[in-house]
Amino acid sequence: MAKLVLKNLYKRYPNKRNKEQNDFAVRNFSLECDDGEFVGILGPSGCGKTTTLRMIAGLEEITAGDIFICDARVNDLHPKDRRIGLAFEDYALYPPLNVYDNIAFNLRAKGVSETNIRAEIMRIAPLLKIDDLLGNRPVSLSGGQKQRVNIARAIIRKPQLLLLDEPLSHLDGKMRQVLRTEIKRLHKEINCTTIIVTHDQLEAMSLADRIAIMQDGQLQQYGTPLEVYNNPVNEFVAGFIGEPPMNILTVIITESEGRFFFTFQDNDFRIAVPEDYYPVVRSGMTVRLGIRPTDLLISPQEKGSAAVRVAVFENLGEECRVSIKAGEEFLTLTTTDEIRYRPGDIIRLEVKAGRTYLFDPVSGDRIWGESR
Repeated sequence: MAKLVLKNLYKRYPNKRNKEQNDFAVRNFSLECDDGEFVGILGPSGCGKTTTLRMIAGLEEITAGDIFICDARVNDLHPKDRRIGLAFEDYALYPPLNVYDNIAFNLRAKGVSETNIRAEIMRIAPLLKIDDLLGNRPVSLSGGQKQRVNIARAIIRKPQLLLLDEPLSHLDGKMRQVLRTEIKRLHKEINCTTIIVTHDQLEAMSLADRIAIMQDGQLQQYGTPLEVYNNPVNEFVAGFIGEPPMNILTVIITESEGRFFFTFQDNDFRIAVPEDYYPVVRSGMTVRLGIRPTDLLISPQEKGSAAVRVAVFENLGEECRVSIKAGEEFLTLTTTDEIRYRPGDIIRLEVKAGRTYLFDPVSGDRIWGESR
C-alpha cells in the first residue's frame, strides 16, 4: 500500500495558435489519498482528470508542483520505478498472445522466472474470474473479459498504487454494473491504494471512499460520497452529483406578511424559504435554488402544497419521473406511486424546504451552511 500526496500540481500545454499564451489542463490541484484508500477523480470530459492521473504515473511532465508516493517525491522518477499499476480505458492487449502470455509479459520483461510468473498468474486469475480464459486470445474475449485481463496485467506487478483510467467506459450498462462490483471486491482483497478516473458519477459514488470532483482543471470538492451529495460546495458539484440531477432554477425571493418565499417568473407556484436562510436573504434577491427530485413530493393534501400541472411523465418501471413547468424551467420529481399521470393533469406538490440549496447566481458558490 502507499499514501499518495499531490501538492499544487499544474500542467500547462503550449498554445499552438498563440505562442504567447499557454493552456492549463490542471491548475493548483492538491490531494491526499491514505494507505489502502479508494479515491475517485470525477469530472466531465476535458476537465483534466486523466492528465492528473498521467502525471501521477509519470507519463506526463509536471509543469509545477510535487507528487509524493510513500512520502518519497517521485517527480523525476521513471514510470517503471514508481511501483504503480496502470489500466487504461483501452485494453491494449497483444493480439498474437493468449491471456496467460499477456498477463505474463511485464514480468518476463523484468526477468522473473517462469515458475514465479505461473504462481502469480494462478493467484490473480481467480480473483478476476479469468482462470478459465488463460488459453484464449483477445479476439475471442468480450469487452468485460478484456478489461479483467487488462487489470490483471496491472496488479500482477504488486503495485503500491493502482491507477484505473476510465476502465468501464467501453462496456454496456449491465457489464459496467457487474465490473463495478468486481473492482470493489478486488480492491478489498488485494488491499492496494487505488485511484479511478471517471466521468460517471454513479461509478465514483459506488466505488470510491472519497471523491475529488474537478472542473476546468481545478479541484472543486473532495469528500466522501455522502459529503459531496448532501453538502455540495457550489452549483457545479450539486448539479454533477446525483441521478436524476438536482433541479437548479433561478428564483426571486419575495416577502409576504413577514415571511419569505421562493417565487418563479411567470408562475404562481412558490416555496416557503426555510427560516435558517432568513439572515442571508432579502426581498427582491435573485438566487439559484437547488432541490433534488427525491425532495419533491406529490401530496394528497391541499394544505401546505401547491397545485401544478404535469408537463412530462416518464415510467421507468421501478420509479416514475414527473416534470412540471416552473416559468421557463422544469422541475423534476421521482415517485414510486402506481398512479400514471398524463401531461396536463393537476397534482399537489410539496417541497422539503429544509432540503433546499442556495447558490450565488454569479459565482455559483453555496450561499448558506450545510444541508440538514
